[in-house]
Amino acid sequence: MMSCACNQLLRHWKRIPLVIALLIVTGVAQAQVQPVLNAQQATAGFADSDRQELRHLMQQHCADCHANGQSEGGFAIEQLDWDLARVAVFDQWETIHDRIESGEMPPAQASELDDASRQEFVQTVATPLFAVHAHRKGTVLRRLNRQEYENTVNDLFGTNLALAAMLPEDARSHEFDNVGQSLGLSMVHLQRYLEAGNKVLDAAIASRTEAEKVETKTVWYKDTREASTHVGKSWKLLDDGYMVRFAGGGYPSGMVRGTDFGKAGYYRITVTGYAHQSDQPIVFSIGGTSFAAGSDKPIYGFYQAPSGEPTTVQLVTWIEPRYMVQIEPYGLSMSGFRRGDPIDQYQGPGLAIGEIKVEGPLVDRFPSVGHDLIFTGMGRREIPPRNPNDRTKSWYKPAFEIVSEDLEADVRRALVRVGDQLFRRPVQPETVDEMFALFQRRVDAGDSHEIALRTSVLAMMCSPQFLFLQEKPGQLDDHALASRLAYFLHRSSPDETLRQLAQQGRLVDPNVLTQQTQRMMNSGRFARFIDDFCDNWLDLRQMDFTAPDRKLFPEYDLFLRHSMPLETKAFVRHLLVKNLPIRNLVQSDFAMLNCRLAEHYGLPKLKSEKIQLVKLPPDSLRGGLLSQAAILKVTANGTNTSPVVRGVWVSERLLGKTPPPPPPGVPGVEPDIRGASTLRELLAKHRDSSNCRACHAKIDPPGFALECFNPIGGFRDRYRSLGEGDRVDRVILGRKVNYRLGPPVDASGEESDGNRFASFQEFRQLLADQDEQLARAFVGKLATFASGRELGFSDRQEVQRIVDSTAETGYRARDLLMAVVKSSIFRQK
Repeated sequence: MMSCACNQLLRHWKRIPLVIALLIVTGVAQAQVQPVLNAQQATAGFADSDRQELRHLMQQHCADCHANGQSEGGFAIEQLDWDLARVAVFDQWETIHDRIESGEMPPAQASELDDASRQEFVQTVATPLFAVHAHRKGTVLRRLNRQEYENTVNDLFGTNLALAAMLPEDARSHEFDNVGQSLGLSMVHLQRYLEAGNKVLDAAIASRTEAEKVETKTVWYKDTREASTHVGKSWKLLDDGYMVRFAGGGYPSGMVRGTDFGKAGYYRITVTGYAHQSDQPIVFSIGGTSFAAGSDKPIYGFYQAPSGEPTTVQLVTWIEPRYMVQIEPYGLSMSGFRRGDPIDQYQGPGLAIGEIKVEGPLVDRFPSVGHDLIFTGMGRREIPPRNPNDRTKSWYKPAFEIVSEDLEADVRRALVRVGDQLFRRPVQPETVDEMFALFQRRVDAGDSHEIALRTSVLAMMCSPQFLFLQEKPGQLDDHALASRLAYFLHRSSPDETLRQLAQQGRLVDPNVLTQQTQRMMNSGRFARFIDDFCDNWLDLRQMDFTAPDRKLFPEYDLFLRHSMPLETKAFVRHLLVKNLPIRNLVQSDFAMLNCRLAEHYGLPKLKSEKIQLVKLPPDSLRGGLLSQAAILKVTANGTNTSPVVRGVWVSERLLGKTPPPPPPGVPGVEPDIRGASTLRELLAKHRDSSNCRACHAKIDPPGFALECFNPIGGFRDRYRSLGEGDRVDRVILGRKVNYRLGPPVDASGEESDGNRFASFQEFRQLLADQDEQLARAFVGKLATFASGRELGFSDRQEVQRIVDSTAETGYRARDLLMAVVKSSIFRQK
């Protein structure tokens, strides 16, 4: 339920000027993204003479396929529209420009277009396209997406709340969820912002006079209710009091009853254990579990228990209310153990766990950053309860009132402090006046001074000046530049250093901008960039969109799932931090692995569960994004792979080329999981259609090359099936596998330019040799993510300039990022 302050704000929203402004901005923002440009833009189009010349050239060279009743590819000269103010028309002319410029059209068998005529055609089309897009790209307002909102308010108010899930999901454009054109605004957003803001203020504003004491709970498995049920059956109690579990997951679970707390917060978990009856370390997970129906079961991390003497593992993590610790050994099964046999006679390896201690909630600072932001310079006194005995009750929460000798001055100073932080630039005096007027109205209506001030702060948190990045078309000012850099690299509002530089007017200096970029990349918050950029660009957010079929892929487990995205994110971070050439994206002599990934890839064993850099042999299949399990999983479903899906992924994510959508009415290709036919055979029939042939010639070859990897990233030379095929003599965790081996995998192919490859390694080499295109695409992804807008026609020259500036050194990753920050794409709206 919403608290009193939030209900008051909802009841009186019509009297809050900034909330009214938010509703106005809703209409403005929606108008900005309509697919029709304004009248001023419409004037930048084709001259009459240009139209005549272009129509003449197309009639001469394109009429066989695109005129006189012919409309191959859905394009007919007679139906040409010249109004570039309409986005659909603009996009069609951009496609025409690109296909003529590349030489793809007219096709070889058609009337030849000489080089001079081709160049004239391309330039005639390019001029108005550039002008229209250059104007259009600066008109869209950019709202904070829900992850940026969560990061921002948590950083500013010193909270750690899961707010993103409270807000409507953000739409994606060109893979990214921070593109202004796709970030709409609705009354649902407004209500959720009110609820989220109120939750933040509840957590930030101190509800007691001193910090809450840290509570410690110490539990041994032997003392839990479960021990009486499972000891002697599947659990083994040792003389030292340690409890041994010989298998993880399933029933009975490793839930540790009595380790739950009633309040969310950071907690320190300490676990003592060792490997029992094993000369090798045993990996185990520490996670959380709850009795609540449908609740998540988060994994806090994987760790190792060595053989011999007990060792202690300690971690600090955020735990939700009523979540208990759960410990699960990995990679163990009670193979050969018969139910009913004495557990003491079982000689297999197990995980021995002793003391489990949980301490919290841990508070780094009391009162919070947000509390001080609001109340610095003001005193607070507790409002005595009507019944003094209420203070002894567990449910009692004191109410407070502001103590001030000059209330108006103190409240105004508080509004300035909060406004400067929320709005990412000095708050305007008229805004302070409006918020103080709201404060005064709430006091007059009977609210306490503290509740009234809180209501004004909540209104500011719902203001368009907070929810939207304040960027005017043209060159960005220092404050807008600080915000753009902060949301790019730290995914949050500018820190104190950036704010000071912006206030001094120094951030527009390219040298200062470069220094700050380097500083921010060295910060712990740069991990947010890695997470969000990889989740968007590489689609890692879809890791759990499908679940691998347990019968087809019994080796898939939580440890592997946990490790997959860690590999990819560590790899991208290494490319940037070490400033490696961009060809490493697809062909590297190293990988970022742990013991589970090395096992999965068939590489030499690693001892640690931590991700580490591993040098690869020259002939290794691994190295680069395309052979990483996370990438191979998000480009497959739970049972099979599709060369089309993977081919489109390579084209869009790595080469920056978006294939057109399939023609209407053309059915997709469904794999045959019985193993009777390969997808290559099914696709060959699909490509017989003239409507499908041209596109599939481009997108299928990369997918064919990746067919040597199954849906969980393992190498294969034959497909697995649950129907036809050869039986497999393999046992995983004591169980014989059910899948069979079907037809052989063919990873060969021919690219649309005629280059052939016989294997994934040969294809990877062809792709690595396209390092300029890899760099161009990478710059496009970085620039889109950094600017929060779709790149378009007028950005092409600047993107190429960035790429060319790094060519001599091999298009190094950090150099490309630095060049993006210094580019006009980043520094202008």
